Amino acid sequence: MASNHDVKKLLRELDVTNSLISQLAPEEDVVIHEFATLCLAHMAVDYTTKIQIFEQGGLEPLVRLLGSPDPDVKKNSLECIYLLVQDFQSHAAVRALNVIPPLLELLKSEYPVIQLLALKTLEEISKDGETRIILGENKGLDCLLQILETNEFSDLHVEALAVLGNCLEDAHTLQLIQQTGGLKKLLSFVGDSTVPDIQKNAAKAITRAAYDSENRKILKEEEVEKCLINLLEINSDGVKIAASEAISAMCENSASKRALGLQGIPQLVQLLSSDNEEVKEAAVTALANLTAASPSNARAAAEAEVIEPLVNTLNAQRDGAIANAAAALTNLAAQEPFRVNIQSRGIMHALAEPLRSTNSQVQSKAAFAVAAFGCDAGARMELRNAGGLGPLVELLHSKNKEVRRNACLAVMVCASDELTAVELCRLGALDILEEINLSIVRKNNYSEAALEKLLDNNLSQKYSRMGYLSSSNIITDGFYDCGQIKPGVKFLSLEELSMQELTDQRAIIFINAKPKEDLAVEEKAQDSFFEQTILSPSISRKSSRDRASSSMVSPTEEKQELSGQWSSLSKSSTREKGLRKGKGKKEDEKMKEVAQIISKVQDEINLENSHWLPPPDFILLDYINDASTTILPLTTTRGQVVALAQLVADKMGGPIERDKLHDFSWELHVSEVEFELKSNVVPIGKVKKGTFYHRALLFKVIADRIGIPCSLVRGEYNRAWNEVELVDDSPQGIAGLLLPPKKYIVDLVFEPGFLIKQGSAEADQYKHI
Repeated sequence: MASNHDVKKLLRELDVTNSLISQLAPEEDVVIHEFATLCLAHMAVDYTTKIQIFEQGGLEPLVRLLGSPDPDVKKNSLECIYLLVQDFQSHAAVRALNVIPPLLELLKSEYPVIQLLALKTLEEISKDGETRIILGENKGLDCLLQILETNEFSDLHVEALAVLGNCLEDAHTLQLIQQTGGLKKLLSFVGDSTVPDIQKNAAKAITRAAYDSENRKILKEEEVEKCLINLLEINSDGVKIAASEAISAMCENSASKRALGLQGIPQLVQLLSSDNEEVKEAAVTALANLTAASPSNARAAAEAEVIEPLVNTLNAQRDGAIANAAAALTNLAAQEPFRVNIQSRGIMHALAEPLRSTNSQVQSKAAFAVAAFGCDAGARMELRNAGGLGPLVELLHSKNKEVRRNACLAVMVCASDELTAVELCRLGALDILEEINLSIVRKNNYSEAALEKLLDNNLSQKYSRMGYLSSSNIITDGFYDCGQIKPGVKFLSLEELSMQELTDQRAIIFINAKPKEDLAVEEKAQDSFFEQTILSPSISRKSSRDRASSSMVSPTEEKQELSGQWSSLSKSSTREKGLRKGKGKKEDEKMKEVAQIISKVQDEINLENSHWLPPPDFILLDYINDASTTILPLTTTRGQVVALAQLVADKMGGPIERDKLHDFSWELHVSEVEFELKSNVVPIGKVKKGTFYHRALLFKVIADRIGIPCSLVRGEYNRAWNEVELVDDSPQGIAGLLLPPKKYIVDLVFEPGFLIKQGSAEADQYKHI
């Protein structure tokens, strides 16, 4: 009756367990024992009843009854004990009651059900280390191996193997089994078996054992790798998964890693095409472990054509598979040929989605992979186009330390070019990194480097934020100085600034010394492109975009040019139609169709070229050419610095007397230029009366172009200056003596070309009002 749910519930409410336990006394009849233990076995399925049996001392009489002469009493008592030891707290209690010897004795029972229950109970309690020691002391391992060697006990092999698997976790036990020849027998048994459950449990046992370094050495000595590689070929997903997991565990042993790599990688690569997602995950995890810090295994994987399946696995359903696919690809990327191969298969596009994952392991591995492949400009462009920079920047917010660190590393690598650095800044990476670096807890080795790299490849923003450009920060076309930006204020792009209404605020000084020859070539290319468009109306939009992106001609000029060409074309078409009148209606319709297509292409060209393009500064270009001609040939850096200072001062209104500095009306002049241009953005060549910060910027721009190392420092109240390092001449009589370089500030205002020693009173006077 206790097997019935309602009866069981009623008995529990009546609290009959204590009465049932009292019926297990030695003086009671065997029949009483049989039914009392049966009732307890039925009730022990319920958790609360287990607690009651345990607390009321039911374990002791149950263990004693394992030696009962009646097989039913043994079976019922054993079943009840098995249910009780499902709770870990009972393990110590049964161990104290010396349950191992009677359980081992029951393995010799003539009743298979009793043998099976004994093995299941041993499997449960052998999860405890102390129990495994007692099992070994009572020669329990020999009993288990004997069961495996006996074909009549084939129905017990799976459970016996599970118990052995627990025992193999201890290095001492594994060594004991090896010394008696049991480990070799065990591996041989697994190799000969055709039962998937046995093979699976054996692989799981090896996995558990391989977590210990000493065990890995022992398993290597027994050449466990051959066994695992053979298991990969078994037609059972469960066995393949278990074998792959065991290979992953054995990779911690370098010798096993080499052996498994030579023979197991091709099979693992094949498993990546499995329809079973768990198989795919286990295989890719094994490949990630095999290729980690192993160039030879990485080569073997590449030769087995692993790259395409790995890239495809980035779209897998399981997070573990995605994370380990990214890790394996990162391992391969350490070798240049494989990295190039992977990049050609669209790796950055494939990584964009894993970057959006909510799983921290996937996020971390994906970010690290981006760092591995982001050293290539093409890969960075692919990531930008795939929309991967946004999710990468979001990972900087992660609370996970590893994710945040790898995201900082990826940002640092991706910020290697100006386009990507500017985009990362637009997405907020700069602000987040500054916030991270202010935190002692969140700051890491890469966060500071990432911030520095972002600014070094976005010099306009660096100068605006930091007020300093070093000699290694080379100003190129596209740089602009919009003044010191206040904390929390968004840094606007040059295009955004150019769209603003004319104000009385400080002018934005812009650098764009693009050579005239380049512009002429581009204009010619545009004309040629348009002619090709007329001749071939089916030309793609992509070509139109390419032309637009490379053009430096203003949209208005371009539209006028194209409009004129189009007008000429229309007249020509009209004349041609007049001459061909009467040649047939079909030809007229064809000409109309061509004209419509051309008109459509024309509209697309005009539309796509309508974005703002920076104006060229031919005056600045002339300055640079003059400097290259007159200053560059000078033999000493000191002479070049002095000459360049004089040239800059000459172009910016000449020297100014100190007591007449306030009379130098540079503000009015710059305002007039802004009004003339109808823009707040002023090319530096247009500034003919410049103050400290105009002159210092022009000096830095030209110095960078002709190879004079110098820094640019912003001060307060429109002050700015350049610092140079120069080596003084050797003292007389000491030839060849190399003196350390000294820092000087270059005077561009009062005595152009005078070099002021850094740290002197004169230097402080030049830098401050």
